[in-house]
Amino acid sequence: MLDDQIVRVKVVGDFACFTRPDLKVERMTYPCMTPSAARGILDSILWKPEFQWYVRRIIVLNPVHFTTIKRNEIKSKQNVTPIIVDEVLDNGKPKNRVQRNSVILRDVAYIIEASIFLPQPSSKSAFRKYAGMVEGKEGIFPRRVKKGQCWRRPYLGTREFSAEFMKPDGTELPIQDTIPIGSMLFDIFYDASGKPEPLFFHDVAIRNGVLSCEVPENERMMSSTHIQPSVDSEFSSLIYEFNQREEEVEL
Repeated sequence: MLDDQIVRVKVVGDFACFTRPDLKVERMTYPCMTPSAARGILDSILWKPEFQWYVRRIIVLNPVHFTTIKRNEIKSKQNVTPIIVDEVLDNGKPKNRVQRNSVILRDVAYIIEASIFLPQPSSKSAFRKYAGMVEGKEGIFPRRVKKGQCWRRPYLGTREFSAEFMKPDGTELPIQDTIPIGSMLFDIFYDASGKPEPLFFHDVAIRNGVLSCEVPENERMMSSTHIQPSVDSEFSSLIYEFNQREEEVEL
């Protein structure tokens, strides 16, 4: 069941890179935030296994400006086994190192509008506990946004581009541009066995500064298994238990 109440959070940053998956060698960003990146920011502020975030709209506040940077990267995947110096260095220089250009965004600001999807809510109070009012108090999500609380630092596409988040003050206005995008990655869908599948939506455009995410792909994402990465499960469980105790004290 989808909640009819909409929560809003403003995110800003100096740089952002929402990588287009069709360009595999050098990174090139989409002109605005993707729905999966928006969901990741919401999850970093409040994640619960009971519900999923349904991203409704992404509002672009700043004009779209691109810039380029050059970074040192490696050609192969990072090894999780203990590092052996001889395997990493070749005559004192890192192996497999390569310089690549990236086309990124600068001076970005967005407002994310989203609702909570609960597969089997017990009552309306289940929604209000997280997003609305419960017994005269703010919901958990708006309270965490106001206090600047998060499980892990949200970022804009890649981890080196951290984001600041806050409650919108009501004076923000979207840009009045219409920017065609074409095909865009919507999110990663996990089936019952946990197998990932990318979902794309097509004929996408930012219209008058707004990217609408209420598309059929969003409905399908609500049936995703909501599986979290196994390498982060222990860390996430510790954070979840800590926040659960904190919320019980505040409520």
